[in-house]
Amino acid sequence: MSRQTRDGSFMAFGRDGLIQIILIGNSIVMLAPILIMVMSAFKTNAQIFQSPFSLPDFTKVGNLVRVWAETDFIRYLMNSFIVTGSSIALILVLGTMAAYALARYEFRGANLILLFFLAGLTLPLKLAVIPLFIQMRDLGLLDTRFALIFIYVATGLPTTVFILTGFIRSLPNELEDAARMDGASEARIMWAIMLPLVRPAMVIAAIQNVVPIWNDFFFPLIFIQSNDLKTLPQGLTTFMGEFGTDWGVLFSGLTLSALPVIILYIALSRQFVNGMTAGAIK
Repeated sequence: MSRQTRDGSFMAFGRDGLIQIILIGNSIVMLAPILIMVMSAFKTNAQIFQSPFSLPDFTKVGNLVRVWAETDFIRYLMNSFIVTGSSIALILVLGTMAAYALARYEFRGANLILLFFLAGLTLPLKLAVIPLFIQMRDLGLLDTRFALIFIYVATGLPTTVFILTGFIRSLPNELEDAARMDGASEARIMWAIMLPLVRPAMVIAAIQNVVPIWNDFFFPLIFIQSNDLKTLPQGLTTFMGEFGTDWGVLFSGLTLSALPVIILYIALSRQFVNGMTAGAIK
């Protein structure tokens, strides 16, 4: 082996090693708060402040019992499921149809419409909270789940259209041409042929939207007043008092509320990875 080859191999090994160290460090930084949250769920307030990094006694589930006993946790959980599930379903259905039209059909104003959606990525909807409040009040939607669903759909559509439009444009046109020659309608081509191919990108769009919608505290605080309609982030503020906070019980509630999203991500991780690498493979 020549000296130049050895030097190149050494540099490649050093570069790969540095990348691995950075990735490991990033994983530690990202996972440490989650681990601390889970461990704090089994501690008292005194234990949390005295030894926040020590392992707790996982057999002591008093905090978890208090979450179930002292709050309407099931009701808050169901509200979060209804709002998040309805929002994601509408985002995927509307976003897929819009992205398919923008990616596959040539018509005047298509690029302008795509730019309109992309503009939604740059404008935070929280800046328009006062007009939104007035609009929801005039529509009679204040203190209803529909107010949150409409807002979340409007927030999630730009990201979804952006992701799906680029993915659909990378698919070969020959598939649709062959289906048209066989007599398939445009709707059948979209739902029976293109939709299965776009599924990995839809998973990415769903995960990109489900986490902020599930964890959102701002919009439920503005538009929901009834305790029966509160979502999990809003409902868990029961344990945050003016003069003191029961951190152990609060961390227990946060741990329970994070479980559905974690389970969903694990279940869809294969599709998520396929969607992330599909563009590189093509």
